[in-house]
Amino acid sequence: MPIRMIIVDDHPVVRDGLRGIFADDDAFEVVGEAADGPEALVVAMRTDPDVVLMDLRMPKMSGAEVIRRLREAMPGVRVLVLTTFDDDADVLPAIEQGATGYLLKDTPRADLRRAVQAAARGETVLSPSVAGVLAHQAHRPERQTLLSRRELEVLGLIARGATNREIAAKLFITEATVKTHLLHIFAKLKVNDRAAAVAAAYETGLLKPATDT
Repeated sequence: MPIRMIIVDDHPVVRDGLRGIFADDDAFEVVGEAADGPEALVVAMRTDPDVVLMDLRMPKMSGAEVIRRLREAMPGVRVLVLTTFDDDADVLPAIEQGATGYLLKDTPRADLRRAVQAAARGETVLSPSVAGVLAHQAHRPERQTLLSRRELEVLGLIARGATNREIAAKLFITEATVKTHLLHIFAKLKVNDRAAAVAAAYETGLLKPATDT
């Protein structure tokens, strides 16, 4: 089955160009387009896509708000941001609201197609510059230890050996949201996997051996 996707960008020429990238590949089916956030929500609800490929700065609604509403209304949809902006003010809100990936518009065509396929599988896809932004954030002292209450809950369940599915059920959230929380935890603690995150949490006092967090 082809990956069903919609393209969201306020520039018609950009939408046409993106549609052309996927039109000649049977692995994809562009089922809709939108020029702004509200229209994207309507089109997504009507077409039920696997992946929403969207710009971040559009009229009427912020990209982060569009992502939040899409993820709330359609937990299974994957949102892949494709934009020209890679600064903290754009990257972090998009990731925090549940974007599966974040790429820049200079991404080569073949890489973009692979990224959509990866996003459809639920894999995190980040351009090198965006990964650098997250790494920079991880090195800021306040981000090394400042975990949100929900992130601490996720970390506590990880420490007890819970799987992503079990964490999602326990906290009444989606597995995709669990993965997003893990991405933030790893970045803030400067680690690469679950075991290292738990170890770092104990070392820094975020978790205690007898904690109920």
